[in-house]
Amino acid sequence: MRHKHPRRHHHAPKHSKPLFGGAGIKLVYALIGGLFATNVATGIVLLWSPDIAVLLDRQQTRDISAYESRITQLRLEVDRLHSRQYARAGDINLQLQDLMQQQELLAEQQEYVRTLATMAERLGIDTADVTLPSAPQLPSAPDLTGDPAVDAVAGQISSMQSETLGALSALTDAADQGTNQILSEMNRIGLEPEIRFDASALGGPYEPGIDDSGASAHIVAANAVIAAFARFELARDAVRDAPVHRPLLGTLSISSNFGNRPDPFNGRTAYHSGIDFRSPSGTDVLAAGAGRVVFAGRNAGYGNMIDIDHGDGIVTRYGHLSAIGVREGQMVDVGDIIGNVGSTGRSTGPHLHFEVRRNDEAVDPGVFLAAGRRLASLI
Repeated sequence: MRHKHPRRHHHAPKHSKPLFGGAGIKLVYALIGGLFATNVATGIVLLWSPDIAVLLDRQQTRDISAYESRITQLRLEVDRLHSRQYARAGDINLQLQDLMQQQELLAEQQEYVRTLATMAERLGIDTADVTLPSAPQLPSAPDLTGDPAVDAVAGQISSMQSETLGALSALTDAADQGTNQILSEMNRIGLEPEIRFDASALGGPYEPGIDDSGASAHIVAANAVIAAFARFELARDAVRDAPVHRPLLGTLSISSNFGNRPDPFNGRTAYHSGIDFRSPSGTDVLAAGAGRVVFAGRNAGYGNMIDIDHGDGIVTRYGHLSAIGVREGQMVDVGDIIGNVGSTGRSTGPHLHFEVRRNDEAVDPGVFLAAGRRLASLI
């Protein structure tokens, strides 16, 4: 028996499923396309790389240029700020230099005022009302905090300059007051000294006048002080020469005043034309004022007598002298010894008969001596 082999069946091939399916195919195509595009872009980049580099360089250049421009602007701004600061510092330095010059001028003015005040004291002018401030201290440049510091010092200097002007005015007023006091006392005793400058001793080449309208107020004030001092000195000299000084040293002891009195010899009322000063015989007799001796000798009841002419019709007379020490025509100064106390002539004891005559008429010597006492502080 034949074995039957199993029958092989040949089946028609069946269709199998795709490996990726529809979505996978699309992905594959996309990858292939991307790769192709990348290759194309790479190629383009390789072809265009110089141009792109240029574009990139241009952009970078623009950015750098803009940055540098901004830096430049900032630098300019900083420079401007520095310039302002330097200018401001320069202005402050200029102000300080100006203030230093003003301070030096102020110091010179104050020193000049002090010199004038010292001169006034030597002349006998009262300077009690003359005061001077001390000079302000200027801040140094590093210590400045700004313009207010400079302005404050400027204000101090300006104020002190005004005070210096006030001091100069006070000196002028003090000198004028002393001059007026002297003239007033002199007028009370009938003397009118000429207080004026001598214009007969001037000279020099002619030069056209200049405009001094812009002269410093301090210079004008200082000139006023000098003029006031000159007037005072002339007035003081007039007083020094005037017959208002004591004819004896020491304490004056009056034994008989000016005017009517009982006559020492007969007791009847008599007119006494001077003042009698009791003093030991031989005491020095002094000239009561500067002048010229117009009489020196014996004169009846006056005994040994001296007359001194002081000008303006004023003559002083010294009687009952024990000795005469001057001669007629001799010029004498205030305080010169002209003779000695005695009891010559019509006299009851050693004394000085002091007499003042105006236009040959006897006037009260006490008025002259009182004026001299009041003016003693000025002369």
